[in-house]
Amino acid sequence: MKTTIGSTSLEIESGDIAALKVDAIVNAANDHLWMGSGVAGAIKRAGGEAIESEAMAQAPIALGDNAVTSAGDLGARWVIHAAVVGQDLRTNADIIATATYNALETAEHLGARSVALPAFGAGVGGYPLYACASTMLGQVQLYLREHPRSGLRTVVFSAFGDDAKAAFTNAMAGLSRYGITPARHNTGEF
Repeated sequence: MKTTIGSTSLEIESGDIAALKVDAIVNAANDHLWMGSGVAGAIKRAGGEAIESEAMAQAPIALGDNAVTSAGDLGARWVIHAAVVGQDLRTNADIIATATYNALETAEHLGARSVALPAFGAGVGGYPLYACASTMLGQVQLYLREHPRSGLRTVVFSAFGDDAKAAFTNAMAGLSRYGITPARHNTGEF
């Protein structure tokens, strides 16, 4: 499925985020930026251990914030490490919303024209997949409406598995059909 907001295309791609050909890949990270399993592990396996070394040199970071590293052997130029879980491996809607918005802002500052995001916190963080997709799509919509001259031309939601694809497809259909207007992202303490 695909839709547009202004000049930016929103797309859903099935499969491994590390294989996508985009300018920036967003990692669903922990606040200490070690890359063990899930999305982080896949990025590290495909891109090399240097990505984790660069990230951990910037840690710890606050939940919702992000750090940028090179992309090693990946097809992307950058990896944006968005802290969506703490050491307790838990997350919530406010953290996911803030991390999504901040990742787009960082991608924009880097000069990225395309960025791929996974389902934040829906794996290790245990956050419900459909709620995650709805929150993330809402924040992308908010960001693009607040930045009508955004240089981002493509935002890809990387859906690993049928459940993730269904969740993002459902959220995108709601966005397109009902013009859902998300609440302002939280920039406060979690």
